[in-house]
Amino acid sequence: VARYEQLTKQFNPKPFPAREWAKLAKRAGMKYMVMTTKHHEGFCLFDTHYTDYCAPKTCGRDLVAEYVKAARSEGLRVGFYYSLMDWHHPDGARCAEDEAARKRFVNYIHGQVRELCTNYGKLDILWYDVNWPLSAEGWESAKMNRMVRELQPDIIINNRSGVPEDFSTPEQHITAESAGRAWEACMTMNESWGYHQADDAWKTPKQIIRNLITCARDGGNYLLNIGPKADGSVPEESVRILNTVGKWMDKYGETIYAAEPCDVKRSVFANFTRKGTTLYVHVHFWPGEEWAIGGLRTGVKSVRLLPRGEPVEFEQNEFRVRFKGLPAEAPDEPVSVLALECESVPTQDMMFVRKNMPRNSQLQ
Repeated sequence: VARYEQLTKQFNPKPFPAREWAKLAKRAGMKYMVMTTKHHEGFCLFDTHYTDYCAPKTCGRDLVAEYVKAARSEGLRVGFYYSLMDWHHPDGARCAEDEAARKRFVNYIHGQVRELCTNYGKLDILWYDVNWPLSAEGWESAKMNRMVRELQPDIIINNRSGVPEDFSTPEQHITAESAGRAWEACMTMNESWGYHQADDAWKTPKQIIRNLITCARDGGNYLLNIGPKADGSVPEESVRILNTVGKWMDKYGETIYAAEPCDVKRSVFANFTRKGTTLYVHVHFWPGEEWAIGGLRTGVKSVRLLPRGEPVEFEQNEFRVRFKGLPAEAPDEPVSVLALECESVPTQDMMFVRKNMPRNSQLQ
């Protein structure tokens, strides 16, 4: 901690980097942002009365205020990430064994959460992280979150203060919640949360889009992390990837935004989203001029190739719907999309196909 603390003397981000973040998020098709206001190391990017270990005391700027202004200027909703764990605070570790330390530390955390919910106007999301080493009772999470909702009546809160609250947060994997509970998969663009110069394991734009489609299919959101450089600038590879994603979203955003949970999931070359009775087939490995989706148990009325909406010839039986006369090569990159207008909410039953399809038939 002492060695890390020395880095604050060098911390001097370029003027208003949050404008760059917000513009990039907007271009990529994002609807909200979540900024790390304090991570586990305890350094606060916001103005706080509880410690001098914060950006206003080191570089003379409230970086959270700059972020809020930038996000709002792009029409994005505003979220705050806040780590409950704090390596820098003297009571951050011993609070689990010392009741006096716990009370001091919890007062500190509650006080900072109050500042965040008081000093920056309307907030949309509070994103807690790492509730070690205390339980929800130790953090007094229920009390803390009641305070948050009194200050920010319209806010949504994640599940990482030890109580369920509004939504769940699978990390580095996509796992839908049951019973219609809201969820958001948080994932990195490479393998690091913070900036890591040597980490070149970047997800491709296709991987990012495929993850987004899966989240939309299963009723969740996709929170995609960016680790800025020391001066606050976004790594060039992140910019390149997100610009490509944004161009795809400009054409196919209608298949993602406000998508409803989709029962159709099985394919070796495609994924699916749904809005009402419209099924979107997102093809990431284009099979060619003629191919099929198996197990679709809902009648199909028409098929269009997006984004221009050209009609596609098709035939359907009880086992599959087959598309004909398509381009030999993928009509778009990284993912091509067909829109199927169905007679009712589309469903898929591959077990029906396995049990009933004649063995001398072929199903692609």
